[in-house]
Amino acid sequence: MTIHIGAKPGEIAETVLFPGDPLRAKWAAETFLDDSKLVNETRGMLGMTGTWGGHPVTMQGSGMGMASLSIYANELIRDYGVKTIIRIGSCGGMSPEVSLRDIIVAMTASYTSTPSSTILREVNFAPCADWGLLSAAVREAESRGVSFHVGGIYSSDVFYNERADLADQMIRHGTLAVEMEAAELYTVAARLGARALAVLTVSDHIGTGDSLSSKDRERSFGDMVEISLSAAFSGRVQCRSIPAEHQNQS
Repeated sequence: MTIHIGAKPGEIAETVLFPGDPLRAKWAAETFLDDSKLVNETRGMLGMTGTWGGHPVTMQGSGMGMASLSIYANELIRDYGVKTIIRIGSCGGMSPEVSLRDIIVAMTASYTSTPSSTILREVNFAPCADWGLLSAAVREAESRGVSFHVGGIYSSDVFYNERADLADQMIRHGTLAVEMEAAELYTVAARLGARALAVLTVSDHIGTGDSLSSKDRERSFGDMVEISLSAAFSGRVQCRSIPAEHQNQS
């Protein structure tokens, strides 16, 4: 056990899928994993462990924002021996080429500040995904025929952004989408020697104003989860069939 994770030794798998919303972790475990069981509920941040294609997997909520994610990522890697963490979550589309429900595979994550900034001091560190995970996710997305994009995202440390000029510059520089966690995940993983990736679903678009309903944000991100699971294990296993009511709808 750690301060923020109540799981016993051996209850957290070496591979973790990491949504921000703890209810999404519960949904993903119950939908995609076999024999899942609750292993953490400290502070309501649910974690569940089961198997996918015979491989142990934990679905663990990270909370909203880089400060919260940093706590859980540090404890998972340092104290529970996690080797692979893949963030699964929603993002806001920035590029005009991005549409609702598109998958974003984040190669890099720009930021203005992260919890790790005080460690790095004057260095402008460049957080990036693990190449093996990223390339495996791309292969799986291609094989599924889904609409996806690979490139840079922006990890914001605020939700209610009042810097329209900053958003304009991010779009000008080819940024695909904005979210609030990946830059710190990539940095912590690099520091502690783990593999990390963010696979995201576009739930709204800051340019068009379009957005998915709250129910869709929680329930209809099946492609994102399946791509992430396949990437974690290099596509060697097949996932179980997903009930029709949980599959993405165009």
